Amino acid sequence: MNKTILGVVLGAAALVASTAASAHVDVDVGIGVPGVIYAPAEPVYVAPPPPPVAYAPVPYAMGYPGYEDWRARRWREHEWRERREHQWREWHDRGDHDD
Repeated sequence: MNKTILGVVLGAAALVASTAASAHVDVDVGIGVPGVIYAPAEPVYVAPPPPPVAYAPVPYAMGYPGYEDWRARRWREHEWRERREHQWREWHDRGDHDD
């Protein structure tokens, strides 16, 4: 009977000890078997064509752009030439150049 009690005590101790150290490693082995899966195709949506665009006509003026400004350009050029000539004459009349 002592052997039976000793066996029961050792068995209970082994159960208590195994629950305390429950760290374990799992190893899974899976074999993939291809199955037939039917899924209906997703519906295809096509965007409608964009609406036609009509632009307003652009006003168009005949002739050279800035044609009316020719007098102002001519006057600026005239003033520039007078200023340059005046500066040249002042420099030339001073006589401190090496000609």
